[in-house]
Amino acid sequence: MGAPPISLVIDDLGIYYDASRPSRLETILTEIDLDAAGIDGAGSLLTKLRGARLSKYTPPVPRRDFGRDYVVVVDQTRGDASIRGAGAGSRDFARMLAAARSENPGKQIIVKSHPDVLAGRKSGHFDSGDLKEAEHFLIDDVNPWDLLDHAAAVYTVSSQLGYEAILAGAPVRVFGQSFYSGWGLTADETRPLRRDRQLTVTELFSGAHMQYPIYYDPWRDRLCGLATAIAVLQAERDSEQPASDTTGEVFAGVRMWKRRAVAGFRPRLPRRPRFADDVAAAKRIAKAEERQAWFWAAKAPLSAVKGLPNTGFVEDGFLRSLGLGAKLHEPASLVFDRRGIYFDPSGPSDLEDLIAKAAAGGGDCRRAAALREQIVASRLTKYNVGSRPDAAGSAVPLGRKVLLVPGQVEDDASILRGCGRIRTNQGLLTAARHANPNAWLIYKPHPDVEAGLRTGAIDPITAALADEIAMQTSADALLGRADEVWTLTSLMGFEALLRGKSVTCLGAPFYAGWGLTTDLGPAVPRRVAKPALDDLVWAALIAYPKYRDPLTGLPCGPELIVERFSSGIATRQATALSRLQGLFAGYSRIWR
Repeated sequence: MGAPPISLVIDDLGIYYDASRPSRLETILTEIDLDAAGIDGAGSLLTKLRGARLSKYTPPVPRRDFGRDYVVVVDQTRGDASIRGAGAGSRDFARMLAAARSENPGKQIIVKSHPDVLAGRKSGHFDSGDLKEAEHFLIDDVNPWDLLDHAAAVYTVSSQLGYEAILAGAPVRVFGQSFYSGWGLTADETRPLRRDRQLTVTELFSGAHMQYPIYYDPWRDRLCGLATAIAVLQAERDSEQPASDTTGEVFAGVRMWKRRAVAGFRPRLPRRPRFADDVAAAKRIAKAEERQAWFWAAKAPLSAVKGLPNTGFVEDGFLRSLGLGAKLHEPASLVFDRRGIYFDPSGPSDLEDLIAKAAAGGGDCRRAAALREQIVASRLTKYNVGSRPDAAGSAVPLGRKVLLVPGQVEDDASILRGCGRIRTNQGLLTAARHANPNAWLIYKPHPDVEAGLRTGAIDPITAALADEIAMQTSADALLGRADEVWTLTSLMGFEALLRGKSVTCLGAPFYAGWGLTTDLGPAVPRRVAKPALDDLVWAALIAYPKYRDPLTGLPCGPELIVERFSSGIATRQATALSRLQGLFAGYSRIWR
């Protein structure tokens, strides 16, 4: 609530909801003439809008199934200008309900209340007393697309929901003179006399959504088109918490230097997030103040909170920063997982569900493919550290396969929870050399280990198994040289998949077990789906994380993060005081 609009209409002739005189929108629709490219472009954006399930009012609520064979009657607020502009009044609402009943015998009638009525700000034309026993007065927040997708018919006076019903493909009966009536797409009680042209749904959408409004891009501070506006609204909607969670949140295990960043991902809750140092304290706060409890996943095993209601886990996302977390660079993405966490295969996670959903056709493969290509072209990885992306390595003898072995922080939670017998960098390097005696083997130490911030260094004898030790080299440069990657659970395995490389896993990272990798680590019997690569990309990089623009602080999508990182726009580093706290916390194993 209270967010500024990202679209306006500037009409020099009238206004779209007043049918008593022509408007600029009416003129656009009267004269519209789309060529093949225009039809394709409008159709693509309509598909995008429907896929994003965006509407004038799009509350962050779970999807609902209203079944089949029902009729929607749309209520509006009393005194609304669009009712007067449509030449209608209160009696038309009574006529509309009577017509819906007489024209649809045996079908359920659902009367949809207006969001402002639900919020208590205005009154509508119907209440539950106006309905018969079998009819339903819908007073809950609902995504309009859920209601419209399978409606047998939609009855309206002049609500924009009637227009959205046309976009959804539902038959529409109109009892006023709305901007979308009179074009041959609706059954009209009173047809505007000036409108004598037959439009297609695509033409109506192009005029009303693409040509009439002016859109503003708050990320780049400039005017934009509908495609960018959809991305902005989708990111804003996806950043919202469902209504059941808006009492507030408490986070456990988040270090002081990172708390500002975490709070920035939850901007619209009525109470500011609270932070606790441990699981026990978070439990007490959550219970006393009726807050959602989130636990920093690396510090809270699933067993510590198993069975607790209203809890979840939070961690850094996969497009994180221009710099290391260990050097206190704030994250540009976080994941909030209610079931588990992506790096712990001992139990299910929301990410596993999303991967299975995508494999069943529930993802957006087009968007995922475009994002994957954008990431690869921009040469980005999780941290984006190291030397120049084009830094050359040693010359590889002709005919030898290049095998990249990324080292990891050995006390990292993904290794502690996701590996079997082999769980050290020395074990990984030894296994890779044993299985590939003739390969040119490049070993890349983890950046945090190189920086002396975490454990995982290998001894000189094991290091001699590698043909090349890649120090201070960007992950992208090494992935470009590699034919194959061998890893325990490193995200570089996923980044190798994005670049079309073969990947062998000795642990059970989130991207293993789906048929996209060679798996030599622990089996995860739950992972039976067979996603394509872009199904995995959609789940892991689009649907699972939340993103925050490092420049504006606004919610955004991964595409903008790639754009920002490619331009050198980095997330903030912690303040001096928080840096000191982070430093001491990093060495707590010494002084505790």
